[in-house]
Amino acid sequence: MIKQEVVDKVLDTARIDEVVGDFVPLKKRGTSLIGNCPFHDEKTPSFNVSVAKGIYKCFGCGAGGDSLKFVMEIEKFSYPEAIRYLANKYHIQVEEVERSPEQMAKQDKRESLFVLSKWAGQYFVDQLWDSEEGRSIGLSYFKERGYREDIIRKFALGYSPDKWEALVTAAENAGFQKEYIKEIGLAIQREDQSLYDRFRGRVIFPIFNVTGRAIGFGGRTLKTEKSVPKYVNSPESEIYHKSDVLYGLNLAKKAISDTDICYLVEGYADVISMHQAGVENVVSSSGTSLTSGQIRLISRYTKNVTILYDGDAAGIKASLRGTDMLLEEGLNVKVLLFPDGHDPDSYVQKFGSAHFKEYIDKHPEDFVFFKTNILLKDSGNDPVKRAEVIRDVVESISLIPDEIKVSLYIRQCSTLLDMEERILLSELNKMRINKSAAKEKKAAASAGDQPPAEFFAAMMGSDEGAAIPQPATAPQSPKLSPEILQERELIRILLNYGNELVTWDPEVENMPIAPYLINNFDDISFEDPASAYIFDVFKNKMATFDIPEAKHFISDQQPGVSDLAVTLIATRYELSPNWNDDKRKIYVTTELDHLKSLVTETVYRLKKRKVERELQKIREELKSPQSAVDLEILMAKYKKYKDMEMMLGEYLGNTIVK
Repeated sequence: MIKQEVVDKVLDTARIDEVVGDFVPLKKRGTSLIGNCPFHDEKTPSFNVSVAKGIYKCFGCGAGGDSLKFVMEIEKFSYPEAIRYLANKYHIQVEEVERSPEQMAKQDKRESLFVLSKWAGQYFVDQLWDSEEGRSIGLSYFKERGYREDIIRKFALGYSPDKWEALVTAAENAGFQKEYIKEIGLAIQREDQSLYDRFRGRVIFPIFNVTGRAIGFGGRTLKTEKSVPKYVNSPESEIYHKSDVLYGLNLAKKAISDTDICYLVEGYADVISMHQAGVENVVSSSGTSLTSGQIRLISRYTKNVTILYDGDAAGIKASLRGTDMLLEEGLNVKVLLFPDGHDPDSYVQKFGSAHFKEYIDKHPEDFVFFKTNILLKDSGNDPVKRAEVIRDVVESISLIPDEIKVSLYIRQCSTLLDMEERILLSELNKMRINKSAAKEKKAAASAGDQPPAEFFAAMMGSDEGAAIPQPATAPQSPKLSPEILQERELIRILLNYGNELVTWDPEVENMPIAPYLINNFDDISFEDPASAYIFDVFKNKMATFDIPEAKHFISDQQPGVSDLAVTLIATRYELSPNWNDDKRKIYVTTELDHLKSLVTETVYRLKKRKVERELQKIREELKSPQSAVDLEILMAKYKKYKDMEMMLGEYLGNTIVK
C-alpha cells in the first residue's frame, strides 16, 4: 500500500492544467482553460479546467473531478495506478508500507498486466543490446535499415531470441503467473497446457499507450519463408485494445499540439524514420483500418490531419473508403502521395531528412479534391462510372459537419466534375435525408427489439398476469426535488464560502460562515445522501475548529460526493476582464458582495421547509380523534408554526395562505 503522506504529496503537487494538458489541448478563456471534452464527442468546447480550484468540469456530459480522477477516468486506472502515474510525472518517490499476504493476493490484476508488459519490454531491449544473438541479428537489422542507436533506444526496440520458451522461462523465474503471460499474448498455449513464445526470432516494436506505458508488441520476422507471417502482433487484452491505440502517440502528442497538425502513416517503420528525420508529429494506425477511437485520440491534439500514402493505387483506394470517418468527425484532412512507390520510410532513406521535410511541406493536397481527381482518372469517359464518382465525392462532402466548408467544396467540385452546383446540392440533400431516415428506422427497430411481456410469460411457463423478470438497473441518483436543490445550495455555500466571515450579525462577529450555518442547521435531516455526507464532515470538523477545503471532497471515494463537490464549485461562466475597469465606469458585483442575502435566504428557506414539515405532521395528527387538552396543545403548536411560516414567507417574498 502507498503511504498516505505520499498520496497527500502527490495530490498537493499535481497541477490540473499540466495533467489534463497532457491529453487535451487547452486554450485560455478568462481565468479558466477550455478544450474539447475527451469523454464524449463534441464540436464546441464545453470542457473547463480551473487552475485556481484544481478541478475540471465538462458542462456537456457532466464529467468532473481533480487531477487524480481525470487520470483514473482517461486511462481507466485504479486508484493506486493513478497515484503512481502522477508520482512518476512529478518525480515523487513512491514509498509503500509492507502488505499482508491477503493484500498481495488481491493486487489489482490490471496493474499486474502492466507490470508484466513493462518487464517484457525491458527483456526484449536487454536481449537486443546485451545478448550475442540480439546484437548480431536484431541490432544489425535495425542498423541496416538506417536507424541510429539513439532512435532505436527512443522507441525501445528489442529482439526476442529464436528459442521456443526463452521468454516464458525468464518470466516465470521473475515471478509472473503463466495465466498473465498467456493473457497479454507473450506466449501461446499448447494442447498439453504448456506455453511457448509468441515472438520468438523476431525484432520487437513495443506499443505504448498515450501515457507511455507498454501495452502490447509487434514482432517482425527476419526470415524469408513465405509460410512465416511477416508481422505478429499482441492480441486484444485487458490493457490493449488496438482500435483505441495509435503507434507513436506517446512520443508525438506534444509535437502535434505545438505544430497543430498530425501526420498519419501506415506502419511502425514510417513513424520511426520520420522521427529520425526530425518530424515527430506522426502516428500510425499500425496497418489496421482507422477507427473512431483512434480519430478521437487525434482530435484531442489537433483538427488537422495529413495522410501520407505510399503511391500504391490499390492501397490508396482502400484507404479512401476509411478516411471519410475523419471528415465526419470534423477534421481538416489533406493527403500526400510519395512518388515512384516510395513510402515515408524508403523516401527518408533514399533522399535524406532535409529533402523529406521539404517534400511533405510542399506537396499536401486537400483530401476531397485528391479523391475527386483519383476517381475521375479511373472513370475515363464512361458516363456510368463518372456518375458513381460524383455520388462518391458528394457522399464524402455530406459527412462534413461544417456548412461553410460544405458550400466551398460543392462550389469547387462542381468545376472539377463539370457539373452544375445546384445538382450537386440536390444530391447532397437527398443523401442527408436518406441517412437521417435510416438512423430513425434503426432507432425504431432497436426500440422494438424488446419482446412483449406475453413472450416472456410463455417462455417462463407462467400463468397470465404472472410477474415478468425485469432487467437489473444501476442505482439511480436521487430525483432533483426542490428540497434536494435547497440542500445542495447550502452545501454549495459551505464549499465556496465556508471560510468567509459573517460581518452582518454583531452577535457572531468574525465567525466563519461554515460554523454559522452548521449551528443554524444542527438538527436538519437531508434527503440527498451526498449532501448529508458533506454536511456531516463539516459538522465533525467543527468540533476541532477546522473548516475542510473543497478539495477534501473532490478526491473523496464516497459514491457521488466527488461529482457533487465538483459540480457545486465549478462555474461555467466568468466575468470578462473588460468589465469592472475605470475606463468604462461599469462595475458588476459578484456573489461575494452579496453573502449576507445569500446566506440568510438559504437559512430562511431551509427553516421554512422544516416549519412546513412540522405543520404537515400536526395536520396529520388532527385527522385522528384528540382529547380537548391535546387538541388545544396541537392548535397552539399549529398557530406558532403558522406564525413562523408567515414571517419567513414575508422575508422571502412568498405568499402564505392563512
